[in-house]
Amino acid sequence: MNASKICKITLLCMSVSLSLTQLASAESSIFSKSETSQKQWVGKSAPAFKLQDQNSKWHSLSQYKGKWIVLYFYPKDNSPGCTQEANQFKALYPQFLKSNAVVLGVSLDDVKSHQKFSEKLGLPFPILADNHHQLANQFGIVRNLGITKIAKRESFLIDPKGTIVYHYNSVDTQSHAAQVLADIQKFSK
Repeated sequence: MNASKICKITLLCMSVSLSLTQLASAESSIFSKSETSQKQWVGKSAPAFKLQDQNSKWHSLSQYKGKWIVLYFYPKDNSPGCTQEANQFKALYPQFLKSNAVVLGVSLDDVKSHQKFSEKLGLPFPILADNHHQLANQFGIVRNLGITKIAKRESFLIDPKGTIVYHYNSVDTQSHAAQVLADIQKFSK
């Protein structure tokens, strides 16, 4: 084998090795960040916010003192997963009310988009327009997709005193609402 071929093979092996190392490092960073993120919020006061809903009504954290708050972030109005998740919260909404809880959906879409989405689904709860990323940035859950940004599908359960008691960073759109409701009932005892 000549020196040129040996050099090419060596460079190829080095680049594969570096790629695997970088991949492992990135994977480790992603997963440890997820676990850290979960622990980072639990036990802390929820960040203050003031956002408009689908009817241009303003909502703030302070107006819900004394109630459980389900702050659920979702990526995009009218997408299949977001529609499914919203419908799950809609179906259980009377039970949330009986549990002294308010449900607040949040995405980076604007008020007009939220209005159409809410009307289409007949949502009984507010969905907040965080189109300037005010709240999503505070929670560190904005995902940059290059030409656009979306909120990650994550939720925060806030107790009546304003303390975050649970951070859901892995959400199943079919069962999430029921899980949050069960957690409210568990934490209320």
